[in-house]
Amino acid sequence: MLTLSEIEALARAAHAGQTDKAGRPYAEHLQAVADGVRARGGDDDLIAAAWLHDAVEDDALSEAWLDGARLSDRTKAVVLAVTKRAGETPEAYAGRVLATPGALLVKEADLAHNADPARLAVLDAPTRTRLTEKYARMRALLGLTGQRS
Repeated sequence: MLTLSEIEALARAAHAGQTDKAGRPYAEHLQAVADGVRARGGDDDLIAAAWLHDAVEDDALSEAWLDGARLSDRTKAVVLAVTKRAGETPEAYAGRVLATPGALLVKEADLAHNADPARLAVLDAPTRTRLTEKYARMRALLGLTGQRS
């Protein structure tokens, strides 16, 4: 099995050169989600999934790579659960996240970082509004009410 350090290095390399909507290195988002999962009591399988949560969706790593990777079946299942699919409705996506043990914790940490007011503040007003509404809708579909920390 890959260690968390190896998974972190792999995720950082897979997303090298990629930036978020604010132009920040994408690895900062991965680190924040992994830290958020850890802070919420997530175990090593879920922390690994946090590091890899966007890898397949962003085509940084393939589904075939994930299938053959030296990762737990649980980590693989969570990564696939939080990977959005083309043409998928938010309701279908939320349903898959809710049906996969551990995926909600990773998605909650992802949404918390995505919706961080300081992170959103650097975006233009229309983008900030669109994303704030998108994240709030997903939180509602997932039953995540209350604090976003």
